Amino acid sequence: MARPLAGIRVIDFTNAVAGPIATFILGDLGAEVIKVEEPSGRPRQAVGTAPLKPGAVDRSYNRIMVFNELNHGKRGISLNVSTGEGRQVFLKLVETADIVVDNFAPRVMPNLRLDYENLRQVNPKIICVSMPAFGLSGPYAERISYGPGVDAMSGLSHLTGYADGSPMKPGNFFCDQNAGVLTALACMAAIRFRNRTGRGQKIEMPMIEGEFQMLGDAYIDFWMNQRERTRAGNDHPWMAPHNVYPCQEPDSWVAIAVANDEQWRSLAGVMGRPELADDPRFAAGLERWRHRSEADELVASYTSGRGHRDVEAACQTAGVPASAVLNALELLEDEHVRARDGFNYVDVPDVGPTPYPRVAFTLSGTPVPIVKAAPGFAEDNDYVYGELLGLSPDAIAALQASQVITSEPIPPGGGRRGH
Repeated sequence: MARPLAGIRVIDFTNAVAGPIATFILGDLGAEVIKVEEPSGRPRQAVGTAPLKPGAVDRSYNRIMVFNELNHGKRGISLNVSTGEGRQVFLKLVETADIVVDNFAPRVMPNLRLDYENLRQVNPKIICVSMPAFGLSGPYAERISYGPGVDAMSGLSHLTGYADGSPMKPGNFFCDQNAGVLTALACMAAIRFRNRTGRGQKIEMPMIEGEFQMLGDAYIDFWMNQRERTRAGNDHPWMAPHNVYPCQEPDSWVAIAVANDEQWRSLAGVMGRPELADDPRFAAGLERWRHRSEADELVASYTSGRGHRDVEAACQTAGVPASAVLNALELLEDEHVRARDGFNYVDVPDVGPTPYPRVAFTLSGTPVPIVKAAPGFAEDNDYVYGELLGLSPDAIAALQASQVITSEPIPPGGGRRGH
């Protein structure tokens, strides 16, 4: 059964996290995604790699697990676009494509003469996506940044952490994931527009502005009420108890959130302290919030002598929202996650079966399973240059001889540079 974006071709000229997330979403939905890597794009001896499968050839650059997760389902080629020959090959590929995605600094694609104005000359229907940190214009356009810099400027770091501590970054690539999802959404809107009008367009997705949308309530609160939000740890503006509590085993925790008086009464019963339901410090929501530190101590004294799954079960049975804090192994073995096939196990060459988070949504008429691991370096050179672009064996050999394309990574600066 064809997936929703079958027939769409995406050129993935991205790196880091946000861009690859956008393109793997499009790939999961059925688009053919061709990832373009510089010949020096991966280290030959990589760190942070998965263990080598017995009997496999040691190509550590193909076992970088972050790369494998972010680029599953894609095809992969090597191409030095800074050379005249490489640029011409890239333009030839653009002629066959629907979407080109990059997340470089704003100056990079114009300097390569591969920006929207140049690409639309060879393919008027092309959809070009740029994902700069701070936008293509404005005083900060040329600033370079990764996620922590975007989190800092947006105010997310200002709001993350404990009241008596310093600003902190979120635990994962929050702004990258957000920008990736929004970019995929924008691409589908642009495809819909092109289907109606026949016209391509330019999409600009600044990571900082994607994060603005996630924090709008804090900005509006300040503007309307002159109230500056501060770091609050696990506290909630009005719910209490609302925290993560220690349990019996080392580094085991449970999250509990009480939204109303009825849930507090039920939690008091679970803890074997029914009298706390009528304690004037805790009986009503506002007073309970004011005495939340005392409530937290009482809850922690209960949870600390029990397993996190046991506390979760007891609370859920009583109608109290609670979830054990799971580590990776616990999550992968969780009965609910397994029952819903939350992960697709895909065979990664040189590594073996590996769990990939499946697409977060399901479509009843067009399933979207993950069917392919990330490409090995330059894995699809033959398909793209020979079959798709129709280059002759001699032409491909000439590109290889000049290191415009390579079959293995080369050291940075080892290839020929262009103009």
